Amino acid sequence: MRISTIDFAIILVYLAGITLFGIRFRQSQHSLRDYFLAGRAAPWWAIAASLVATETSTLTIIGTPAIAYDGNLGFLQLVLGYLVARVILCVVLVPQYFQGEFYTAYQLLEKRFGVQIKRCAAIVFMITRTLAEGVRIAAIGKVVSVAFGTAQRSSIAIVAALTILYTLEGGMRAVIWTDVVQLALYLTGSLAAFVLLLHKIPGGWPTVARVAAVSGDKLRIFDFTGSLTESYTFWSGILGGTFLTMASHGTDQTMVQRLLAARSERDSKKALLASGVVIFGQFTLFLLLGVMLFVYGRHAWLPVPGGDSDRILPEFIVREMPIGLTGFVFASILAVAMSNASGSLNSLASSSMMDLGASKAARTSTQRLRRSRYLTLAWGLLLATLGLAPWGHVLEAGLTIASITYGGLLGVFLLGIWNSRANQTGALAGFLVAIISMIAVWRFTPLAFTWYVLTGTIIAFSVGSMASFLVDALPRRA
Repeated sequence: MRISTIDFAIILVYLAGITLFGIRFRQSQHSLRDYFLAGRAAPWWAIAASLVATETSTLTIIGTPAIAYDGNLGFLQLVLGYLVARVILCVVLVPQYFQGEFYTAYQLLEKRFGVQIKRCAAIVFMITRTLAEGVRIAAIGKVVSVAFGTAQRSSIAIVAALTILYTLEGGMRAVIWTDVVQLALYLTGSLAAFVLLLHKIPGGWPTVARVAAVSGDKLRIFDFTGSLTESYTFWSGILGGTFLTMASHGTDQTMVQRLLAARSERDSKKALLASGVVIFGQFTLFLLLGVMLFVYGRHAWLPVPGGDSDRILPEFIVREMPIGLTGFVFASILAVAMSNASGSLNSLASSSMMDLGASKAARTSTQRLRRSRYLTLAWGLLLATLGLAPWGHVLEAGLTIASITYGGLLGVFLLGIWNSRANQTGALAGFLVAIISMIAVWRFTPLAFTWYVLTGTIIAFSVGSMASFLVDALPRRA
């Protein structure tokens, strides 16, 4: 084990404490509304914290500094798009979700087009979320293996088992309130790493600014080139980031489920907008950590294990942080990992129950709750297994996986809202063509992943509109 006994004890106390805290919400689970929507009684600020914690993930904490360590602050251009998208969602999609008793995002599609498109969208969501969460769980393995010196398989098993336990027992209430605790923990831990790192660099911030300037302008944010193959430019950030977040927060059940848990449409909008402010601040912090790690590496020996820059922040924590603080910061990284995994488990279970008809065989509330917990367990085991796969650079891998399918989902939702003549046949055609097209784009073109969602949305909306028109134009049988 690479960390001290005290640090190890701190991590164990955290893992035990957050698990017990989540389990205690079991007593408030009496129906599917409780289990999947927290009884629609969560305050807006708690939902905002849960949105941030879910959007963040371990990929963000270790992957974002790695991007700045290897490059610069250009990723912030994408984050600007995240903010624009939240405003658009408050006008376009959030009001739609409060015009009925919805448990999932895809029930809105059923209301507009029918059950077939709902099931197709739910299946694509499940595939996307499962693969993306597999990447995130792999990131957990990287962090824990650096701290404990254990194999990645053992690391994933420990964290996944505890996360499954409190999510299975406590439902969405456990997810939201453990998210609140975990958000506070990982932001505090990240700030502690920032302060310590700045203290260890001779000359402090002036040294950071000077070395960053002569080492490739690492503090540069904006790039106004018109390239479609560069991931982080101003145009791909604003347009790509906007459409990526419109899709992730407007059509992905993991995020929409939190918005549906709000007491009212107004509270849902407040939570969404407030989360954007926190997201911008934390991404700035994580990127600056990456630049500072680069500068620190010019003054002191800081190895990059296996050339994998995703491990640079965990390596700094192990080597340079004082006893006690190391355990706290590692606990904070595990906090966001568990937060993200728990939300995915609950959303996958809810979509399985409500969109694929798993609830139909259960006649009573007790039976439905029991089946929901079985589904949570099954999804947890699958995600843990996928976490063992080699994914490469974890943050970009996770975003790329989601971006391939998000465009088709967003395009179909917008088709239903903005094209009153669209029908289910057209929606299915647009959705499937967009998914197939984006897989081909990913496989055979150099287009940057930041353009994927916009491209997929345009394809889905255009094909869906044309197919709907052609179906309406066909002569009716007598």
